[in-house]
Amino acid sequence: MAELKLSESRDLTRIERIGAHSHIRGLGLDSALEARDVSEGMVGQTSARKAAGVILQMIKEGKIAGRAVLLAGQPGTGKTAIAMGMAKSLGLETPFAMLAGSELFSLEMSKTEALMQAFRKAIGVRIKEETEVIEGEVVEVQIDRPAVAGAASKTGKLTLKTTEMETVYDLGAKMIEALGKEKVQSGDVIAIDKASGKITKLGRSFSRSRDYDAMGPHIKFMQCPDGELQKRKEVVHCVTLHEIDVIKRRTQGFLALFTGDTGEIRSEVREQIDTKVAEWREEGKAEIVPGVLFIDEVHMLDIECFSFLNRALENEMAPILVVATNRGITTIRGTNYKSPHGIPIDLLDRLLIITTQPYTEDEIRKILDIRCQEEEVEMSEEARHLLTKIGVDASLRYAIHLITASALACQKRKGNIVEMEDINRVYHLFLDVKRSTQYLMEYQSQYMFSEEGDEDDTNAMQS
Repeated sequence: MAELKLSESRDLTRIERIGAHSHIRGLGLDSALEARDVSEGMVGQTSARKAAGVILQMIKEGKIAGRAVLLAGQPGTGKTAIAMGMAKSLGLETPFAMLAGSELFSLEMSKTEALMQAFRKAIGVRIKEETEVIEGEVVEVQIDRPAVAGAASKTGKLTLKTTEMETVYDLGAKMIEALGKEKVQSGDVIAIDKASGKITKLGRSFSRSRDYDAMGPHIKFMQCPDGELQKRKEVVHCVTLHEIDVIKRRTQGFLALFTGDTGEIRSEVREQIDTKVAEWREEGKAEIVPGVLFIDEVHMLDIECFSFLNRALENEMAPILVVATNRGITTIRGTNYKSPHGIPIDLLDRLLIITTQPYTEDEIRKILDIRCQEEEVEMSEEARHLLTKIGVDASLRYAIHLITASALACQKRKGNIVEMEDINRVYHLFLDVKRSTQYLMEYQSQYMFSEEGDEDDTNAMQS
């Protein structure tokens, strides 16, 4: 019985959720910033991806800050996918904060405070400090386990070497646990922070490159460190301005990052932090890393938020603002005035506008192929063709939703490959927007609080 429970717990750790954009790995550009037809999960939208690549290059070179980009296009044309591709291409070193316009109206703080926190989450601070580390190649890890359980804690010895020396270190229980957590073995090159005891696996020694027949792509080979084992090194910590704000504001210090809602932060606290960061920059101890703030559904913001964005973009430490909308000429929220995309003209004038185009039938087919691969669904050629037709007639999003549903229908009939009958079954189970609208028109009088609209409104819903 105990073995059964153990196997179940191991299986649960392997579960990974597949999101709407989990197949995106980057923008799919080559070294000349030309968009490949299908690459890194991206399909089509070549001009929009090239434009995003140019923006990305300027961000990496530090030549753009306090600028704003608008991704404008019809629903389901890859605006969020391009923003996610930018985030993946920037890497972990560049801060990337994401926010939906509608979120601002459901938070327990003012809208401008929520925007300010989002801005500061997208501004990184790279802090440099010198610390003593022990760096070398692991020769041997020897752990002595007590004969009787609970009799005494584990002890052991760690042998490290460089090109010039070799030393044996005694290990306590905490260091043994840290080595086990990092899965350190002989041949690994590691660094141990003397102050905190933190162990970092830097890579694997070239001398041990033939230990295994096959190596994973994440394995990094490096030379055995030279000089002495114990040395002073410059360590770089990357944090965001918002994280520093929270630590400064809360009495419990660093643990404040894990306590959930941070609440509103006083402007005096931010001014103190900005002054301190400016001092660190002058002393060469820190540098600012302007990141990216992505606001989806930007048309949901009101005139107060737009005014704040106008002012915030003029700040010298402002991040790159990327906003997306699927609206045409519509009313600016909080006013009676209409404007393109529901954005005030003065803010539109600051934006570099990138437009996305509807996908062609061939591009829809390629996107569905990528999603089938991502969701590990095997589908026959006829079923893929039918699903592509549904994507063209209804919408790409609806067709993507049918992939998992059809796989479950296939599983129900104990099949291995999704066929046309499975697609047809789930197509009739779940309605798309057009068929749902037709159904409402037919039975509108039987619904509660139904309001008979104009023909123009009904036609707009169907189109």
